[in-house]
Amino acid sequence: MKAKEIFNEADSLRGTLTPLRTCYDIKYYHLDVKVDINNRFISGINLFKFQSVDDFNRLQFDLFENLSVDQIEYQGKALSFQRSHHAVFVDFPNTIQKGKIDSFKVYYSGTPIAATRAPWDGGFDWKTDSKGKPWVATSCQGLGASVWWPNKDHQSDEVDSMLISVAVPNEVMNVSNGRLIKTEKLDKHYTKYHWKVNNPINNYNVALNIGDYIRVTETYLGEKGPLSVDYYVLKENRDKIKHLQKNTRETLEAFEYWFGPYPFYDDGYKLVETAHLGMEHQSAIAYGNKFQNGYLGQDGSGTGWGLKWDFIIVHESGHEWFGNNITAKDLADMWIHESFTNYSEALFIDYHYSKDASQAYVNGNRIGIMNDKPLQGPYGVNKEGSSDMYLKGGVLHNMIRTIIDNDSTWRAILRGLNSTFYHKTVDYHDILTYLNNASGIDFTKVFEQYIQHKSIPVLEIVQRGNGKVFCRWNAEANDFKMPIHIGKKGQSKTRFEIGSSFLALPIQVDDINELEIDTFNYYIGVMEYR
Repeated sequence: MKAKEIFNEADSLRGTLTPLRTCYDIKYYHLDVKVDINNRFISGINLFKFQSVDDFNRLQFDLFENLSVDQIEYQGKALSFQRSHHAVFVDFPNTIQKGKIDSFKVYYSGTPIAATRAPWDGGFDWKTDSKGKPWVATSCQGLGASVWWPNKDHQSDEVDSMLISVAVPNEVMNVSNGRLIKTEKLDKHYTKYHWKVNNPINNYNVALNIGDYIRVTETYLGEKGPLSVDYYVLKENRDKIKHLQKNTRETLEAFEYWFGPYPFYDDGYKLVETAHLGMEHQSAIAYGNKFQNGYLGQDGSGTGWGLKWDFIIVHESGHEWFGNNITAKDLADMWIHESFTNYSEALFIDYHYSKDASQAYVNGNRIGIMNDKPLQGPYGVNKEGSSDMYLKGGVLHNMIRTIIDNDSTWRAILRGLNSTFYHKTVDYHDILTYLNNASGIDFTKVFEQYIQHKSIPVLEIVQRGNGKVFCRWNAEANDFKMPIHIGKKGQSKTRFEIGSSFLALPIQVDDINELEIDTFNYYIGVMEYR
């Protein structure tokens, strides 16, 4: 028996929505930070503007304990606070009444954690370009944004808007999310860049990108009109912009078709070159795929279809719809981000090449599925599920599309998800309920098996002596049911509604090998008895 995973107080403080976190709703941040690259040191202030949800005189925000909280200021006075692990507990002199709009400032400084393998581990990625100039970026998905700036570090509460002000040495510039509204010369050594984010944003998407960049800009005519598209690349790579432009235009065209309008027209779309591979930083996607197709020149599906487009541009852009527009409330449901975005790769292929090509790509991706643990992690402890949330998640959505068997309905569902949950946070039940209602099919057991359990269902097929065929599902989910397409080889297949009890199929065969089960579009096991 597998040992039960143990979580500690630090996990709960990060992952649990206690009354000290639910008592206030973040409305606005102004993050103002200076980056001392030579000393790998940061210092700054973050303004928290909030609305009180309940009466309170104490709250929690988050900042990694290796960074110093120098002062917390409220109405011009310093507040007392205590720290435990990465949580900071602030005491106010009076009760803040429910419904009040209020604010406080956090002054902080220190040496942030350095990422050793960004973006898979979090922190600051301190690099230099080929000319020896600083090339620095942040990435903190999973680990948490509080690894480098103070915030209410829980995905359930996205700030409505924010200003990101970053002071960097004059030899380089900073690119962050949203739009550059002002550049401020501080002294002979530093310049401050002010970036305004007009849309809700989750904490791990807030990013710094510091380098010797050039900017190339163009306009994409999308569903909601002109969309500004910017490319920030190192000066040494200015001649490689066309690769980015081609892939970006094709990506936006395919995804606006399938998912609806790009969700952040107000903030624009940017690709920013980074030393690490990539990350879905909202309106400022980190790009490090070295201006080549595939995933660093490789196609994990083994079909060849993955080599016709730039993996990082397509995948990370897909997150603008699934992950940034629609955001999981709890890290346990990160499968929502990654499963739909993995499937967006197939939909890109479908749009530009063919449905058959997209199905082949999804099927080829099965080679990387481990079935080691559920896609969904445990709630309240800041823990993701299996990394199968990518490939197995994409296979699941392709299977759901097959079950619905109407691509107009499937497209309407994908677009409907993005309009219904526009700029909102969601959980497992939100996605499942929407899918059930919009499709008219009950996918409850399908979701339970493929997302909340680790193994795939097995179709048990029995042939009796009279040639009749019976089948049922064996699965971890009680009373599992799912349709499946079955037929005789060389003939069209029929969709049968199969449950956990044996069903007699209206098919008669002399040999069970005459049967053909759609294991290309259904990710299942098959157990045959003669």
